[in-house]
Amino acid sequence: MPDALNRGSPPEKRAVRRAHERAARTYDAHAVLHREVATRLLEHLDPIRIDPGRILDLGCGTGSAFAELRERFPRAAIVGVDIARAMLHEARARAPAWRRWLGASTPQLVCGDLERLPFAAGSAELAVSNLALQWCDAHAVFAETARALPAGGLFLFSAFGPDTLKELRAAFRAAGDDGAHVNTFADMHDLGDALVHAGFADPVMEMEMVTLEYADLGALARDLKAVGARNALAARPRGLYGRRRWQRVAAAYEGSRRDGAIPASCEIIYGHAWKTAPRRIADGRQVIDVRRPSR
Repeated sequence: MPDALNRGSPPEKRAVRRAHERAARTYDAHAVLHREVATRLLEHLDPIRIDPGRILDLGCGTGSAFAELRERFPRAAIVGVDIARAMLHEARARAPAWRRWLGASTPQLVCGDLERLPFAAGSAELAVSNLALQWCDAHAVFAETARALPAGGLFLFSAFGPDTLKELRAAFRAAGDDGAHVNTFADMHDLGDALVHAGFADPVMEMEMVTLEYADLGALARDLKAVGARNALAARPRGLYGRRRWQRVAAAYEGSRRDGAIPASCEIIYGHAWKTAPRRIADGRQVIDVRRPSR
């Protein structure tokens, strides 16, 4: 299928890991949007009947979603996966001390790449991913998630859409800089198509716009840095960004100021889909359902 998800250059894996390693200690203090989106994402489970034995939190970061997952599914084993070990260190510290002392159940933490999940096929009934897809090849993540789920397993995720940070992108252009300074984000319809291609059925996709407000561009830049949202594009400009160039970008951004604040738009995409039974096996032979029809 056409690679509509990876417009422009893809994120560079080492840069993604390095940025999130550095941001682990500041992440929780600045990840207000991520926590709010996680809460809204998990609310999509309210009308869904599912009782998973094992849950994968893909791109778990510091584990901020663990408590709500535990509350919803107290009997489930939770496995958090993240590419940055420092993030997992913070997630481990989140578990109550008494649970660790008594050896009570706490989430299992795995340092790994979402594009190459270290799990056996069909090993979890529910996979959740909150605002992590922009750091990955979504095709690979969807394929690996489909592999890790059995038929009937559920995948629930949120992702940033193309209008995310549109003001910042426009400010760079207005300042005469067409370089790859802002990550690219996939369209909702392309994500839905990719889910079907990976083996999921009838994806349900929703979108909402959330606007954050900042005193100035410096405050926005500090927030992005604190959550690890650095420019990780392979085609990103290298070297330091000059003060005068940055001042031109900041001046251009001022054109969007309203009521004493500059906006930072975030297009949030929510999606969920069920894993379908395979129609073909590994050697290419088609799988045909021969169950007797009910009378």
